[in-house]
Amino acid sequence: MWIQRTITLRAKARGFHLIDNEIIAQLPEISQLSVGLCQLFIQHTSASLTLNENADPTVRSDFEYFFSRYVPEGDIHYQHTDEGCDDLPAHIKASLLGSNVTIPVSEGRLALGTWQGVYLGEHRNRGGQRRIVATLFGE
Repeated sequence: MWIQRTITLRAKARGFHLIDNEIIAQLPEISQLSVGLCQLFIQHTSASLTLNENADPTVRSDFEYFFSRYVPEGDIHYQHTDEGCDDLPAHIKASLLGSNVTIPVSEGRLALGTWQGVYLGEHRNRGGQRRIVATLFGE
């Protein structure tokens, strides 16, 4: 079975957000797969996808602190600032973290580890809705 769908995530504040439940809610076909893969690709250059800690929310706030400190806004050397001071830093953060993740599907569920979750990294102050192309394949 192959399924591909564009998932729209509601707008989120700047930071890192667990999106597992939003993904699963929009891909009910996952429950039909005994074995397979779920590939997620974000169609934006100022937001990212990554996997990390799903239990302690301070991990997500620490991620935001780290990336804001090491990829600061307002650097006088940035040239790409057409959409504001968060413009180029958002692109850099998205490139560092990446635009896709692939997760095994096992017995109708994403086969994430006990402490893993899918993060949306929202790197803009006002990023708006985000689109993710989800591709499921398996049997």
